[in-house]
Amino acid sequence: MKTTIPDQTQCNRVEPTLYMALELGEKSWKLGFSVGLGQKARLRNIVAGDRQALKRELARGKRRFGLKPEVTVWSCYEAGREGFWLHRYLRREGIHNHVIDSSSIEVNRRARRAKSDGLDARKLVEMLIRYGLGETRVWRVVRVPSRQDEDDRHLHRGLKTLKRERTAVGNRVRGLLKTQGITWVGSVVGFKEAQLETLRDWEGAKLRVGLKGRLVTQIRRYQELTLQIGEIQKQRRQQLRESAKEDPKLDQIRALESLKGIGINGAWTLVMEAFGWRDFRNRRQVGGFVGQTPSPFQSGQTRREQGISKAGNDWCRDVLGELAWTWVQYQPSSELTLWFKQRYAHGGPVARKVGIVAVGRKLMVQLWQFLEWGVIPPGAVFHSSL
Repeated sequence: MKTTIPDQTQCNRVEPTLYMALELGEKSWKLGFSVGLGQKARLRNIVAGDRQALKRELARGKRRFGLKPEVTVWSCYEAGREGFWLHRYLRREGIHNHVIDSSSIEVNRRARRAKSDGLDARKLVEMLIRYGLGETRVWRVVRVPSRQDEDDRHLHRGLKTLKRERTAVGNRVRGLLKTQGITWVGSVVGFKEAQLETLRDWEGAKLRVGLKGRLVTQIRRYQELTLQIGEIQKQRRQQLRESAKEDPKLDQIRALESLKGIGINGAWTLVMEAFGWRDFRNRRQVGGFVGQTPSPFQSGQTRREQGISKAGNDWCRDVLGELAWTWVQYQPSSELTLWFKQRYAHGGPVARKVGIVAVGRKLMVQLWQFLEWGVIPPGAVFHSSL
């Protein structure tokens, strides 16, 4: 199921509409109400998450502006800690809600600008009115996933989080040993607590009790994380192998895995975050989704490139960097690899870094075309066993 946004052809709307902006705080929510441009916003506070209070303030807002109870209501709030449950609740109540990308909201460019929940609520409701009247470029609306699509993202995100935490713990163990003049180059996963008794610091003395206790705690945490990572990886492989019914997402993952250079981590992330439920209309939308579109700066005679925007999906962008290198390694005859080698491979580290980002962007587009229309990336080869 895909969440769709109503058609924004509201330029000539004449029926009355109540606009409501929600500035969501941890302890309280600021509500801003208005009925049109030039109308001073009505601000109210409620306890965070209090749906009954939200209903009451909504009804009071309608009475305050002389609107009928069945009047159309438009609302918005910034994407953040509350996630999408509030969006689904408002939609269920018949409210046309929109979740807004915070980075797309225009702000005053003064070095010191006033900032408060009240000002933010007023700004949001003004922009919501402009958006409702047809100015759709005033901000970017977040595409809300279905509950199933949202749930499917937890597996790989949880796995990535555990890997990051394990890396941090491993670095902490090595750092603690380094403070005593001990360089540990092996893996922490096979470290035995008895080995701590054999370690000696810079002057040949045994490790002290406090340091030893802290190391034991960190080593156990590392091993625990390794077991959790293994369980999730096993669950993911089993899900791919034993899926009884046809699942379009799993079919897409298998299709991507059939290409050399793409493993289960990259395929799973790209499908669950992007290809499995998002509708891309062109290659520019694909590049914009991962934040790998250029950011030019032009003012008068000044023209320069600021690099990629990095305003897209972090999970896909991270894995694309890894996939770009593996693609160059395992797909040496592909058109994309040959382009990279001809243009960037003989440059310095900076040039190769720039080139590999370009490879990732082009690869994302080619994989989208491969899944959407069956267009094989030029020169790409498949695993011989598949």
